Amino acid sequence: MNFLLRILLSAVAVIILAYVLPGVEVNTFLTAVLVAVVLSLLNFLVKPILVILTLPITIVTLGLFLLVINALIILLAAHFIDGFQVASVWWAIAFSILLSFLQSILHSMLKEDKKK
Repeated sequence: MNFLLRILLSAVAVIILAYVLPGVEVNTFLTAVLVAVVLSLLNFLVKPILVILTLPITIVTLGLFLLVINALIILLAAHFIDGFQVASVWWAIAFSILLSFLQSILHSMLKEDKKK
């Protein structure tokens, strides 16, 4: 149940960012849910492999290369999902940063509701 709620909150964050960022487009809410599911799967399966393979450059850049890895994950999701477009790597980096920020806010609100 908690996983489903997290996916729905991530989909809401994707929809909000699609309205805010002109370089990101999402057609429907169902597409946003699909984006949230695919991003969570790619972050679970592909991201650890990319982090290990690019560890030297990540260390040299003091972790900033992780932004590029996140952008690649988002561009990969955009490649697989019809109705989700990201214009460039720069929009993917901005989307990644803002999505992380917005998800942390939404998930913290979810944790506060559980405590009450």
